[in-house]
Amino acid sequence: MGALKPWHIAVLVVVLILLFGAKRLPDAARSLGRSLRIIKAETKSLHDDDRDLAEKADAQAGYQPLPPNAAQQHPQAAPYQAPPQQPVADPVQRVRDN
Repeated sequence: MGALKPWHIAVLVVVLILLFGAKRLPDAARSLGRSLRIIKAETKSLHDDDRDLAEKADAQAGYQPLPPNAAQQHPQAAPYQAPPQQPVADPVQRVRDN
Protein backbone atom coordinates (compact mmCIF):
# COMPACT_ATOMS: atom_id res chain seq x y z
CA MET A 1 0.00 0.00 0.00
CA GLY A 2 2.87 2.40 0.75
CA ALA A 3 4.94 1.32 -2.26
CA LEU A 4 5.68 3.76 -5.07
CA LYS A 5 3.98 2.57 -8.24
CA PRO A 6 4.84 3.56 -11.84
CA TRP A 7 1.69 5.66 -12.19
CA HIS A 8 2.73 7.67 -9.11
CA ILE A 9 5.98 8.57 -10.86
CA ALA A 10 4.12 9.50 -14.07
CA VAL A 11 1.76 11.83 -12.18
CA LEU A 12 4.73 13.42 -10.40
CA VAL A 13 6.55 14.03 -13.71
CA VAL A 14 3.44 15.61 -15.26
CA VAL A 15 2.97 17.89 -12.24
CA LEU A 16 6.64 18.95 -12.31
CA ILE A 17 6.44 19.74 -16.03
CA LEU A 18 3.29 21.78 -15.52
CA LEU A 19 4.76 23.69 -12.57
CA PHE A 20 8.26 24.43 -13.84
CA GLY A 21 8.04 23.98 -17.59
CA ALA A 22 10.07 21.67 -19.78
CA LYS A 23 12.91 24.19 -20.25
CA ARG A 24 13.60 24.76 -16.56
CA LEU A 25 13.69 21.12 -15.42
CA PRO A 26 17.07 20.21 -17.01
CA ASP A 27 18.64 23.33 -15.51
CA ALA A 28 17.21 22.50 -12.09
CA ALA A 29 18.49 18.92 -12.31
CA ARG A 30 21.92 20.14 -13.42
CA SER A 31 22.19 22.60 -10.53
CA LEU A 32 21.02 19.93 -8.07
CA GLY A 33 23.75 17.60 -9.38
CA ARG A 34 26.39 20.31 -8.97
CA SER A 35 25.24 21.02 -5.44
CA LEU A 36 25.42 17.34 -4.51
CA ARG A 37 28.93 17.06 -5.96
CA ILE A 38 30.06 20.08 -3.94
CA ILE A 39 28.55 18.67 -0.74
CA LYS A 40 30.23 15.30 -1.38
CA ALA A 41 33.63 16.92 -2.00
CA GLU A 42 33.38 19.11 1.11
CA THR A 43 32.34 16.16 3.27
CA LYS A 44 35.26 14.12 2.00
CA SER A 45 37.70 16.95 2.68
CA LEU A 46 36.37 17.30 6.24
CA HIS A 47 36.94 13.57 6.85
CA ASP A 48 40.45 13.82 5.37
CA ASP A 49 41.26 16.85 7.54
CA ASP A 50 40.09 15.02 10.66
CA ARG A 51 42.21 11.99 9.76
CA ASP A 52 45.27 14.19 9.11
CA LEU A 53 44.86 15.98 12.45
CA ALA A 54 44.55 12.66 14.29
CA GLU A 55 47.69 11.33 12.60
CA LYS A 56 49.62 14.49 13.52
CA ALA A 57 48.48 14.25 17.13
CA ASP A 58 49.49 10.58 17.28
CA ALA A 59 52.88 11.38 15.75
CA GLN A 60 53.50 14.14 18.28
CA ALA A 61 52.52 11.84 21.14
CA GLY A 62 54.82 9.11 19.82
CA TYR A 63 52.11 6.59 18.97
CA GLN A 64 52.66 4.22 16.09
CA PRO A 65 49.61 2.97 14.19
CA LEU A 66 49.13 -0.78 14.21
CA PRO A 67 49.48 -2.58 10.91
CA PRO A 68 46.18 -3.83 9.48
CA ASN A 69 47.13 -7.47 10.06
CA ALA A 70 48.44 -7.09 13.62
CA ALA A 71 46.19 -9.88 14.92
CA GLN A 72 47.65 -12.28 12.37
CA GLN A 73 51.22 -11.41 13.38
CA HIS A 74 50.63 -12.25 17.06
CA PRO A 75 48.26 -15.21 17.25
CA GLN A 76 49.40 -16.10 20.79
CA ALA A 77 48.38 -12.73 22.23
CA ALA A 78 45.77 -13.19 24.93
CA PRO A 79 42.59 -11.17 24.72
CA TYR A 80 42.12 -8.37 27.24
CA GLN A 81 40.64 -9.46 30.53
CA ALA A 82 39.36 -6.92 33.01
CA PRO A 83 40.92 -7.10 36.50
CA PRO A 84 38.71 -8.65 39.17
CA GLN A 85 36.57 -6.13 40.99
CA GLN A 86 36.64 -5.81 44.74
CA PRO A 87 33.30 -5.80 46.52
CA VAL A 88 32.02 -2.33 47.29
CA ALA A 89 30.77 -1.68 50.81
CA ASP A 90 27.08 -0.86 50.99
CA PRO A 91 26.71 2.77 52.19
CA VAL A 92 23.38 1.95 53.86
CA GLN A 93 25.05 -0.82 55.87
CA ARG A 94 27.79 1.61 56.98
CA VAL A 95 25.16 4.00 58.38
CA ARG A 96 23.42 1.18 60.25
CA ASP A 97 26.71 -0.04 61.76
CA ASN A 98 27.67 3.40 63.09
